[in-house]
Amino acid sequence: MILRAAKLADIDQIWEIIQYAIAQRKADGSTQWQDGYPNENTIQADINQGYGYVIEEDGTILLYTAIIFGVEPAYENIEGQWLSNEDYVVLHRVAASPLAKGKSIATKLFQMVEDLCIEKKVYSIKVDTNFDNMAMLRILEKLAYTYCGEVHFRDAARKAFEKVLPR
Repeated sequence: MILRAAKLADIDQIWEIIQYAIAQRKADGSTQWQDGYPNENTIQADINQGYGYVIEEDGTILLYTAIIFGVEPAYENIEGQWLSNEDYVVLHRVAASPLAKGKSIATKLFQMVEDLCIEKKVYSIKVDTNFDNMAMLRILEKLAYTYCGEVHFRDAARKAFEKVLPR
């Protein structure tokens, strides 16, 4: 499995994965991603800005995410407190293909992002998720992310987490 930058040529495969994830969130009873976001324009913008990444195995895309090195404006006003005030990376729009079932793909993603961060000398990863996204909440707990409070993203309160990496 490799983590690589997404290309515009990947959009059709990525969009299928996003649609699957939207349906999964709905089937799980989650309100996350049930309002037309993310959409194809979101994904295209991610790729154009260099944020879009995929995990690929044998030429098949198994996961899509946006990895953003820089400031997330929604994170500037946290109801709580971040663990650090240093440079950080943000993960948004994590979506796995049904072909990834049983492969611990989200866990592998976070491990790959940690490696990418260390390579770029960024030692903080921040992420937010819906209060009812139980799958992501379990992954964040398993990977020792610390709950830091709430942020507001797209007019909704979200649980915010951070992990500070060793130097």
